[in-house]
Amino acid sequence: MGPMPEPVALEGRSVHLLPMGPEHVDGLLAAATADRSTFDFTPVPADRAAMTAYVNTAVAKRESGRQEPFVTWSVASQRIVGSTRFYDLATWDWSSCSPGTDTVRRRGRPDVAAIGYTWLEPSAQRSPVNTEAKLLMMAHAFERWEVRVVRIQTDARNMRSRRAIERLGCALDGVIRAERPATDGGVRDTAVYSMLDHEWPAHRLHLAERVER
Repeated sequence: MGPMPEPVALEGRSVHLLPMGPEHVDGLLAAATADRSTFDFTPVPADRAAMTAYVNTAVAKRESGRQEPFVTWSVASQRIVGSTRFYDLATWDWSSCSPGTDTVRRRGRPDVAAIGYTWLEPSAQRSPVNTEAKLLMMAHAFERWEVRVVRIQTDARNMRSRRAIERLGCALDGVIRAERPATDGGVRDTAVYSMLDHEWPAHRLHLAERVER
């Protein structure tokens, strides 16, 4: 992927996903440090230096076209309650396929998008914020970028996260053993989920119904 178009804000009724920038460090830090009781499996910066580095790295990856990071703004609370992003944005190389397949090349848009780096302060968990955020992001990926697949990964031990991913309609592709260092200092097995483009319309209706409740 080359540089992405200008960052966009994704706005819903309960949540706004705003392009992450240095001006959000204070709000992110407040959300990250108020209550860390549910961050066992999630790397969330715990001090100003770490949060500043987190934001600067995310912005640099956006500028390189590798990621699209957001801060998660709760409309009800009128403040930042967490963060999420698109990452592993990939455009497949169609050049070695049969003649004529160049017509389906993405030309600056990804074939694949992963959603991750997601964390919310406990007060925003199990609220409309997370469901609507995922609806906004998946709609953008499938309907604006026209990706072939959206992937979501989590620590295989994180059953809260896995159940939430499954409620979105994503299917378990498998568990990659010893995939990376775990947040707690151990070795992480990673559960990998995905949704394909042709599966999205039905799941979109379900998610929209959940948001409207």
